[in-house]
Amino acid sequence: MDFKNTQTLLKISQVIGCEFIGDENFPITGINEIHVVKKGDIVFVDHPKYYDKALNSAATTILINKKVECPPGKSLLISDDPFRDFNKLTLHFNPFIASKESISNAAIIGEGTVIQPNVFIGNNVVIGKNCLIHPNVTIYDNCIIGNNVTIHANTVLGADAFYYKKRPTGFDKLISGGRVVLEDNVDLGASCTIDRGVTGNTTIKEGTKIDNQVHVGHDTIIGKKCLIASQTGIAGCVIIEDEVTIWGQVGTNSGITIGKGAIILGQTGVTKSVAGGKSYFGTPISESREKLKELAEIKRFIKEKRKEN
Repeated sequence: MDFKNTQTLLKISQVIGCEFIGDENFPITGINEIHVVKKGDIVFVDHPKYYDKALNSAATTILINKKVECPPGKSLLISDDPFRDFNKLTLHFNPFIASKESISNAAIIGEGTVIQPNVFIGNNVVIGKNCLIHPNVTIYDNCIIGNNVTIHANTVLGADAFYYKKRPTGFDKLISGGRVVLEDNVDLGASCTIDRGVTGNTTIKEGTKIDNQVHVGHDTIIGKKCLIASQTGIAGCVIIEDEVTIWGQVGTNSGITIGKGAIILGQTGVTKSVAGGKSYFGTPISESREKLKELAEIKRFIKEKRKEN
């Protein structure tokens, strides 16, 4: 999530009330999670297991819960609870603004786009030309929709990420400040749910077609010209490359990659990253031909045992 204006290390430390290490005028341009950070960003880390990853990432300011040596060219924010203070920054620079109308006056809607009754469109939404938005669709703040996009009834774009930290008192939510981005010629079926990124974008690229009742988790990127059938659940931070086909009732782990042109057959559990250009089936996932051979061998073994008995 980029800030509208460049901030300083001193200003950020004052917002969250913490100590800093580095030049008080050190520039900070945004906050992001570790997998999408870039120069100028703040990243937070609150577990020793991930200190080195955060300190050596592209982020140039690290919000951390221990005083450590500051890497050259970077700065530190020392916090007793980085998770809490990361949320403070998200809320400070991207506060929730309640809507006063069904279609926000701050939304931009392109020529030729049809908005059916009972659609909600939030603040700062941008919708391109010649789109068709069917009844009861909900589009949260800051979503970006390209040209020639169709969204069927009851679909929700931009709900919060499913991202929590376990505390002794319960679960604390990591506040979502990202967006959903649909590129040109995307079709979404009825009752789909596309969560926004925590700090970045959940993106569905040009020409992809998604069936009814599909869920896409936060910060996932779906490539161009993909086909995804109904009741599929895609976890957060997944990368689906171009021209992938996913059949019905598939589920994925988070943080995996499905390679270009892969075919995932129905009811498969995608438990790990898989290469493109192949067909996959089963849980745990494997190439479909190998899985079918395994099943055939099991059947043969059972028949032989029955004959023996």
